[in-house]
Amino acid sequence: MANDPSEYDKSMPIVAAHLAKVERAVDRTRTYHAGRPYAEVHQALVAALHAEDVQRVVPQVVEEYARRIWDSPTSW
Repeated sequence: MANDPSEYDKSMPIVAAHLAKVERAVDRTRTYHAGRPYAEVHQALVAALHAEDVQRVVPQVVEEYARRIWDSPTSW
């Protein structure tokens, strides 16, 4: 099954915009909640993603970001 290369070109700006929103949410959460209890970090990250209007993030990815912010707030 061959994919149309133009589909990649059409999709990449959408993917890049989505990832930029996720990055802003993670950065904001790290800035204000680093080192806080995991549940607080997770809740803040979910709220930040919602504020960025991020529609789809795999729950395990959100959990991993929250764990990293909680566990290693300054290095990664």
